[in-house]
Amino acid sequence: MTPERAQDIFDRLKKFSDADEMELNLSSVNGTLTRFANNTIHQNVAEQGMVVNVRLAFDGKTASASTNKLDDESLRRAVQAARALCEVQEHDPDLLPMISQSEAAELAKSKLVPNRHFESTATAGPQERADGVEKMVAVAKRHGQISAGVFAISENDEAILNSRGLHQFHRQTLAEVSITMTGTDSSGWQKHCSTDVKDLDPAAIAEDAARRSVESARPRELEPGKYTVILEPSAVLDTIGAMFFDFGALSVIEQRSFLNKRLGTKLFGENISIRDDAYHPLQSGEPFDGEGTPRQAVQLVANGVIRDLVYARASVPRMLRSEEAASAGNVKVTGHGFPLPNEMGDAPLHIVFDTPENPVTVDQMIAGTDRGILVTRVWYIREVDPYEKIVTGMTRDGTFLVENGRIVGGIRNFRFNQSLIELLNHVEAMSLPVRASGEEAFDMVVPAMKVHGFNFTEVTKF
Repeated sequence: MTPERAQDIFDRLKKFSDADEMELNLSSVNGTLTRFANNTIHQNVAEQGMVVNVRLAFDGKTASASTNKLDDESLRRAVQAARALCEVQEHDPDLLPMISQSEAAELAKSKLVPNRHFESTATAGPQERADGVEKMVAVAKRHGQISAGVFAISENDEAILNSRGLHQFHRQTLAEVSITMTGTDSSGWQKHCSTDVKDLDPAAIAEDAARRSVESARPRELEPGKYTVILEPSAVLDTIGAMFFDFGALSVIEQRSFLNKRLGTKLFGENISIRDDAYHPLQSGEPFDGEGTPRQAVQLVANGVIRDLVYARASVPRMLRSEEAASAGNVKVTGHGFPLPNEMGDAPLHIVFDTPENPVTVDQMIAGTDRGILVTRVWYIREVDPYEKIVTGMTRDGTFLVENGRIVGGIRNFRFNQSLIELLNHVEAMSLPVRASGEEAFDMVVPAMKVHGFNFTEVTKF
């Protein structure tokens, strides 16, 4: 896709619409993936596709319809479907006019958008992926492990155009390597993602996963209880990931956020500062939201204090009318809305932890721990108490006992029940933030953390 092609599709759509306003949200993907298991490639797939989502608005109503066909008849039918859906909607008094190009340009001032499209990634073919898998499998065989995982490449284009002159376009590449090493009674895992495939080192990633599997063999069983834990960045990301949807303004307005009655208060430890920053060099994704509004960097937490929320355009007037307005901080459009219509409203999707005052490495955390547990990753995270933000989940693929400043062996995995508010009050040390990937939450820029009093409730059988 190109900006010119997106404009052509929009011009063709306009011929079929008599609505007051029309918006085109266009997404295309060119994705390839090599999957392997039992130390052998068993799948190569490629996908090319484009989805056209057209939204109409008139008489205080809005609705959308989509198609993946670009001929005139399919576009006409999508417009007709959106209009038919509009006609049966209730009038929405909070529906705003679509954002104009001039409004978007004003919000985008002084924003330097990092390059997120790399030819090295876009042109990486099946041979490059196979070579990467070959290196990972060689590591597995050398360590007596069985490996499984993926090597994926994608090129994505996003465009948003509307009848008020808005034209947003973003192109991005993404490369992902994920591997699990399995021994007789142990396993290890690693996953890295980057917009530039050159940032990924499949052999090094495999070595890390293999080392975790080998060193966690013959796991011992520990009693459940409260322990000092060292959470590697992937474990941090997946444990706390669901928390950030509560920083969307609409979730507070509708009283479904753990931040209700807590805005402006010191909720976390003094050493916790978090922002949402789509322009951070380690982040990925488009610099505008689902309406085409340019994203703004927002300080969510400053030294433990809940500072600001993120806003879609429609959430601003609603917040100003709400009982939370007095404590909500800066109530302004921040470019964090989802495509309309939607039920979510807004959320921060580019989480960045500020650099701690005295960062330490994971090795230094281990060296400074008399007795604790090192956690590589967690999974199956589910919410238990939405207001106290208690989550449950399990450790996996590399859980270790630390004694007297060193790793002494693997342990059987635990289930945990942990308040995220409590966790972020008990952080003793953090590493430099890095781009981390998991399976339960979107990629973030987060540190490893040493946390005391982490609550393990059950021991698993593996």
